[in-house]
Amino acid sequence: MPTVAQRFARHHAGGSSRSRQQAGPVVLMVSGGADSTALLVMACTSQLDLDDGRGAARIARERLHVLHVNHHLRGAASDADEVFVRELCARYGVPLCVEHASFTDLGGQNLEAAAREVRYAAARRYVRELCAEAGCSRASARIVTAHTASDRAETFIMNAIKGAGAAGLSSIPRRRNIIVRPLIDSTHEELCRFLEVKGIAWREDESNQDTSYLRNFVRHRVIPLMRERNANVVRNVGAACDILGDEDALLSKLAAQALRTCTRRQQDGLIVLDGARLASAEVAIARRMVRLVVRQLDEDARLELRHVEAVLALVAAGAGSTTLPDGIDVRMEFGACALRTAAAREELASGWLTVPGRMVLAASRVLEAFALRVPAGTDAVALARDAARDAAADEAVAFVDAAALGYAERDLVALKEAGDGSATLARGARLWVDSPAPGDLMCPLGMHGRSKKLSDILGEEQVPVAERQLVPVLRTAPGGSVVWVGGIRLDDRFKCTALSRVLIQLTIRPLDSAVVVRSVG
Repeated sequence: MPTVAQRFARHHAGGSSRSRQQAGPVVLMVSGGADSTALLVMACTSQLDLDDGRGAARIARERLHVLHVNHHLRGAASDADEVFVRELCARYGVPLCVEHASFTDLGGQNLEAAAREVRYAAARRYVRELCAEAGCSRASARIVTAHTASDRAETFIMNAIKGAGAAGLSSIPRRRNIIVRPLIDSTHEELCRFLEVKGIAWREDESNQDTSYLRNFVRHRVIPLMRERNANVVRNVGAACDILGDEDALLSKLAAQALRTCTRRQQDGLIVLDGARLASAEVAIARRMVRLVVRQLDEDARLELRHVEAVLALVAAGAGSTTLPDGIDVRMEFGACALRTAAAREELASGWLTVPGRMVLAASRVLEAFALRVPAGTDAVALARDAARDAAADEAVAFVDAAALGYAERDLVALKEAGDGSATLARGARLWVDSPAPGDLMCPLGMHGRSKKLSDILGEEQVPVAERQLVPVLRTAPGGSVVWVGGIRLDDRFKCTALSRVLIQLTIRPLDSAVVVRSVG
């Protein structure tokens, strides 16, 4: 988003010493049509504004390069376009790079979009090669296209017909990163007259007359009607595009800032937003926040207004779920709006946790287990309560009676034989760790042996459905009894009692925190 100084500096030649020192390659994208032919001629014979702070200025000849992509869509005519561009480049002494493309698999795209992607990908590759050869930064390079005010007006109308928002109605920007469009204020007719005066021919693409294509329909049917009302309609649309583009950029910046403060959690394939903050955002900002989140999760997902509105309706209601394009799941519950991709449906790693031992969990956490001997005359319940109270704020701690797991008896024998208590406690003890499963039951601590569905417990603890697969569940064996729902609830059957002699301490802590082994007695 340009400032006033940046935007209007292009009207003044000169610029900073830094901009005058820029000497990166300038790649002209030339198809052979009137607009791109005029671009090449102007670049070689007059001044162009490359949006580098110098305003309209001559481009050093050694910086100029031409890229032509032969799409082979029109048979001999495509080859004739290539020959024309080769001859034009030879006439002006500009080095030429020709790339060839084929379109056997469009991947669901329309042909125009696929061809555009091929051209820009080729231009970026060419710039990288030229910058590597010259030893200069890619930021100093420019990819220059021949888009005109006519193209801009056509794109504006096409997007309006399709039902675009401000971003689409901004149409073709003057600049996007290193891609610049110095002819965006000139019409196609003006460039044709420029070439006629100079006596320079150009190539015509006969497919441009086919009004079954939306762009050609707008060009040959819609814009002529609009010109009957206002002969200056193309320039007026261009001015509107500038205004919409600047305001769209500002709103996008504000939305990005709001999104940062609204994001509660983010990892591969999952973004969780604060529902209250999103609900209190202005609608214009909230719509953009939803689009930004989806773009971060899946760049190829094509959102329509109805999809964005469905998400915001869930947020306003405070509950519900919906599915967006490409299978992105959206769930609003317990004050959080979670968006998760279908492909990145993260599941907790399952496996045995030995005692002592550790297991890395999802979300950069680690689960640790080790055994504690309860000193004679010590209240095991008080010992466990005090140790849990002293745990760090970002830790979850639970104590399990080893005897309840069936390990304590033989370890008590080992303790008696060792005398000093140095024998390995709970020898061979292990717990199975996995995720919540449908139908899981447990006897939560404090319910005196009564069972309850694990799904109900997670719901009461307000754990969003999208995050429940990340909750570690410790069991006696695969498919066995639930011992501890990590950080949430211990099963009453495995709690420590006044008779407990050996405890197993279970701790969940951040992966990057220091490992502190606590021993008692």
